[in-house]
Amino acid sequence: MPDFLFFINEILWGSIMIYLLLGAGMWFTLRSGFIQFRYIRKFGRSLKNSLTPQPGGLTSFQALCTSLAARVGSGNLAGVALAISAGGPGAVFWMWVTAIIGMATSFAECSLAQLYKEKDKNGQFRGGPAWYMARGLGMRWMGVLFSLFLLIAYGLIFNTVQANSVAHAMRYAFACPEWITGAVLALLTLLTIYAGLKGVARLMQWLVPVMALLWVAASLFVTALHIDRLPDVIAAIFNSAFGWREAASGALGYTVSQALTAGFQRGMFSNEAGMGSTPNAAAAAASWPPHPAAQGIVQMIGVFTDTIIICSASAMFILLSGPLPHPSGTAGIQLVQQALVNLVGGWGAGFVSLIVGLFAFSSITVNYLYAENNLIFLKLDSRPSRNVLRVGVIAMIMTGALLSMPVVWQLADVIMALMAITNLTAILLLSPVVTLIAQDYLRQRKLGLKPVFDPTRYPEIEAQIAPGSWDDLPRQ
Repeated sequence: MPDFLFFINEILWGSIMIYLLLGAGMWFTLRSGFIQFRYIRKFGRSLKNSLTPQPGGLTSFQALCTSLAARVGSGNLAGVALAISAGGPGAVFWMWVTAIIGMATSFAECSLAQLYKEKDKNGQFRGGPAWYMARGLGMRWMGVLFSLFLLIAYGLIFNTVQANSVAHAMRYAFACPEWITGAVLALLTLLTIYAGLKGVARLMQWLVPVMALLWVAASLFVTALHIDRLPDVIAAIFNSAFGWREAASGALGYTVSQALTAGFQRGMFSNEAGMGSTPNAAAAAASWPPHPAAQGIVQMIGVFTDTIIICSASAMFILLSGPLPHPSGTAGIQLVQQALVNLVGGWGAGFVSLIVGLFAFSSITVNYLYAENNLIFLKLDSRPSRNVLRVGVIAMIMTGALLSMPVVWQLADVIMALMAITNLTAILLLSPVVTLIAQDYLRQRKLGLKPVFDPTRYPEIEAQIAPGSWDDLPRQ
């Protein structure tokens, strides 16, 4: 099985996914008018607007924190360590590239999710890739396929990755038995998911900023203590990214291909741009100003925060501590702990355990919400179906905590690629709609107006969107 999964990953990530991600990101950068560069200076204003509550959904800030809760997980710690150990320091550069171009892809998918959202039986907005595949493309079968991929990924496999990292971290730092870690994590998850979408969103809007600030502040502190090494670290990232360091020394080190592949794999697992997961949270927001592009811009902040800020913080710990060995599949989190112990002493391992525990708990909780959201699309939103999903989530948390599974990351990479291929195909087919949304938003901003989406201006789109999803929103 490991050899088979390695072979599949070589095919998917050795060529198909890298070209698809690069191509889609560059395409949407052009079609959206370089929106990630035009609005990066205005992220503060977008965040301020995102706090405005509207009826029928979460605030944009709650949706952002909910999506960040899923993004910010063990991939930001163990995943970064695995990327650097597999592809060298240059993998960090390619993670940054995935974030920059991925911001445009995230804008596209989250704007589409907002456009094609609909209200559930409780009046809460719901949507995501399955909805825009069904409504925008008229391909419900494609939405069903995507929903099944997401249920496997977010209901099952990704939770084992999160639990596995926490269990290894707790064992390394406190000699805590894996079954205790798994049981506590499963219990906390079970108690939290009963709060529902709005309850989890309220929790995440406080938890996510706190845990992110803790990790980034620790990284800044450690970097300040070892500021003399920083120029060498920055040079190593850029030299390794293009193979300059190996070429100069004549050594057989990491190749550009290794750095690029590792960076793209772990970068996408971390920021999820193009995978089709974040739109499930983006669609739940009652966006303000009332325009699909507004939520797309807010969600770009999530990609930037996740990869450019949080993953870079993890990379600083690892690269400042010196060379890393090539790990087995489950050793990624221990590499982060060893790095921090080398830099600050014994308390570093416990601090990493605390952070990865918070990251994993938030990710698993929102993973469940994503899976439950797609049960609604599949018309399986009954109490027995939700209970089966909850049992599956708890079982996979315990499995991930108890077993040493080198194939977990490989399984995650395969299912992540299948989700991304399906979603990227859909949003590329819908790229004329993305262009229209971006142009409509930018036009109104240029005129000094507060952007408001008026579906009657676009009869073809008006016929596709759900009744009441836009025309019932309050206007200013």
